[in-house]
Amino acid sequence: MSKEHEPQALPLVGVRIIEVSSFVAAPLAGMTLGSLGAEVIRVDPIGGAADYHRWPVTDDNESIYWANLNQGKRSLAANFRDPEATALIRDLILEAGILVTNAAGRDWLDYDKLAGERPDLIHVQVLGRADGRGALDYTVNAAMGFPLVTGPTALGTPVNHVLPAWDVACGLYAALSVTAAVHRRASTGEGAKIVLPLEDVALATIGHLGYLAEVQLGGPDRPRVGNFVYGTYGSDFRTADGETIMVVAVTPRHFRDLAEVTGTADAITALETALGVDFRDDGDRFRHRDVLSGLFSIWFRDRTVEQVEDALSSTAVVFERYRTFSQIAADPRVTENPMFQQVDQPRIGSYLAPTTPMSIDGQYPAARPAPANGDDTASVLTDYLGLTESTIAGLEARGAIRVSTPITAKET
Repeated sequence: MSKEHEPQALPLVGVRIIEVSSFVAAPLAGMTLGSLGAEVIRVDPIGGAADYHRWPVTDDNESIYWANLNQGKRSLAANFRDPEATALIRDLILEAGILVTNAAGRDWLDYDKLAGERPDLIHVQVLGRADGRGALDYTVNAAMGFPLVTGPTALGTPVNHVLPAWDVACGLYAALSVTAAVHRRASTGEGAKIVLPLEDVALATIGHLGYLAEVQLGGPDRPRVGNFVYGTYGSDFRTADGETIMVVAVTPRHFRDLAEVTGTADAITALETALGVDFRDDGDRFRHRDVLSGLFSIWFRDRTVEQVEDALSSTAVVFERYRTFSQIAADPRVTENPMFQQVDQPRIGSYLAPTTPMSIDGQYPAARPAPANGDDTASVLTDYLGLTESTIAGLEARGAIRVSTPITAKET
């Protein structure tokens, strides 16, 4: 084992979290907390929640998606309609003292009822909307304006993005809220009721980025600008060998270097004089982006992508070629990156999986495989609730829980 992956005292070691969740935001929160050292016990219905077989899947219908978003967790499977099973889940939540969930309408997950028995409970509830109505990343995104400014300038229809960006942001906010609440509880003994609506994550984000203030202060709606970068200079260019590369010049130095490397410095100076503008200014570069790109595109069109990259590498210009998922999976930034580690995932196979993108004291936590539904039911109930092997066997026999791995602890 390399130094980067040696066991270490991670920041959240000793913290136990019960996760009752599905899809992206809440599971990502749990996985993030787990990668920082917390023990995360995911509780699902017997057979798995709605995301247990979500695409992409293997030929045997095993979810690659689920396995990667639930790395390193323990799995308890229970019948959510069985009162004895839900009472056990409640007891696990009370014993752990932290719950992360996006499940709604279940009395046994209600904050007030749980906090009545454990006042220092940390309870994180991820919602679709603040009023409790449902929402998904894709419906939230439709209401946030981005699909109407994404895509080619002449396109008259919305363009959805394929990255569930609001789910990802929500999951990270949820993880942050847990760490903040754990710190406060350690300092004051107080628990926390945290409500995190997915829609509000998106609204806050577009507010923080100035999109809302812009129109509130009288500005127009953002135009659709294709692959140009709004408010500065950035564009994509086609190379002689058919590759496409994205180039961004957000500072005067970036832009000066781009002009020099493409041999257009004199033409750009003349253009500044003719237009009465100064291309050191972000706004002037953006307003005249089409004519600037026309000048630069000739240089790109006459060179291969390797020649372009070699030339730009000696400048301050920020650039990157467009890559497929297959290309990036084979790239050294994955294959030689200590954040990625070989994981033997049962039922799926062996592949490079990422741990947290944060190195801690110069090290990355170990990447760990995800469990199958119910892999840890028996051990969790034994370790934290003290149930005996015969009690667990009885619960399984009547369908209250699912045990896929026998307990190893001695009966008490």
